[in-house]
Amino acid sequence: MSRVAHPAGPRYADVLPADHPPAPPADLNALHPAIWPRGARRHGGVLTIGGMDARDLAEEFGTPLFACDEQDVRGRCADYQDAFGPDARVFYAAKAFCSRAVLRWVHEAGLGVDVCTGGELEVALSAGVPPSMITMHGNNKLPAELARAVEAGVGHIVADSFEEIARLAYLADTSGARPAVLVRVTTGVEAHTHEFMATAHDDQKFGFPLASGAADEAVRRVLASPALEFAGLHSHIGSQIFDTAGFEVAAHRVIGLAVRIHAEHGVAIAELDLGGGFGVAYTPEDDAPEVKSLAQGLKSIVARECRDAGLPEPRLTVEPGRGIIGPSTVTLYEVGTVKDVDGLRTYVSVDGGMSDNIRTALYDASYTCCLASRSSGAPPMLSRVVGRHCESGDIVVRHCYLPADLAPGDLLAVAGTGAYCRSLASNYNHLTRPAVAAVRDGTARLIVRRETLDDLLSLDVG
Repeated sequence: MSRVAHPAGPRYADVLPADHPPAPPADLNALHPAIWPRGARRHGGVLTIGGMDARDLAEEFGTPLFACDEQDVRGRCADYQDAFGPDARVFYAAKAFCSRAVLRWVHEAGLGVDVCTGGELEVALSAGVPPSMITMHGNNKLPAELARAVEAGVGHIVADSFEEIARLAYLADTSGARPAVLVRVTTGVEAHTHEFMATAHDDQKFGFPLASGAADEAVRRVLASPALEFAGLHSHIGSQIFDTAGFEVAAHRVIGLAVRIHAEHGVAIAELDLGGGFGVAYTPEDDAPEVKSLAQGLKSIVARECRDAGLPEPRLTVEPGRGIIGPSTVTLYEVGTVKDVDGLRTYVSVDGGMSDNIRTALYDASYTCCLASRSSGAPPMLSRVVGRHCESGDIVVRHCYLPADLAPGDLLAVAGTGAYCRSLASNYNHLTRPAVAAVRDGTARLIVRRETLDDLLSLDVG
């Protein structure tokens, strides 16, 4: 089978002016430390994760497989705790990836957990996370979900609509509970991220807009209800954000609301939750912030804004999800076919696809990919890693360079797939969703089992 090695050059800029691939790396076998799990290494050319050979992982658990470096997750939890310090609170955003094992790890590291559905809430409770360390999010929480959150005694419920405030007040009044409520504020900040990951501009579904006065009114209604405890304000501007500029503008506007709350009600907000959305590196071109500098920036922003407004400084809360779980995990795939297309690029088809990673199709996300099962001295081959679904948009990695001697049966590893991959997985084309294995100190254990065809058929009761 022939292979075309594609050096970067004007030819490709001419052919694909709007979709130009990066230059090939100097070393196809190198692992960029900011992209791969902290426990990822090359031994004899083979990728190891947490001390375990990728080939052994594939043999034991099958492919596709999400392989998660447990120590990496625990280490990143500790980094956030240390960076933000004892006066702030760090809550893991379970929507990034939710399993009992991972929620136990973050709880053991001292983090809280924020959830946005009843399903995530039940996973957190069953993992042993104390209810007081759980925050309940969601723009349309079902009445049963609100009732369960109140019954369980979750630490905070983030109010997202006037209807929700009324429902909460009714539930609290009839149950005798007094839930603590954060009011989610839409600040109008246009985060520099993908349209579908920006959550603080006015024209979207989340929160109470500042510009219309809805946020002020929401606070009034919470304070007017004796069954509810007004705990503070919440703001989340989006995801995969690399600097603090957007947070600075958002904090300024939220503190402005806090000033009005103090003037009208004589109440100083006790907590300011700035959400999450902190970016991670998926490719060498990504310049993700260090957690320590991020924490220093956010804390200084809040301190300055409160000082200038003459308000006491509230407790700062942040909600990293991707920043903790994202870089910890790689997806292992087996190569099925390798197809050269008109000298433009080579299409490498793997045994997964958009059913286990929808982010490339949904967000035009970029990823880093490498040959995991062996070393190769072959020249770089411009490649597109695609899945096995009946969609031309079924792309896992849009641009990457793989060795020109790549062959069916080789294993590929895609880095940075811990967040929003398994959690967004589907059964499209009736593929079963992959397993998740935790790897630590050279051993691996299953934390989410692979679905089977029997699982799929058991739901089809017709």
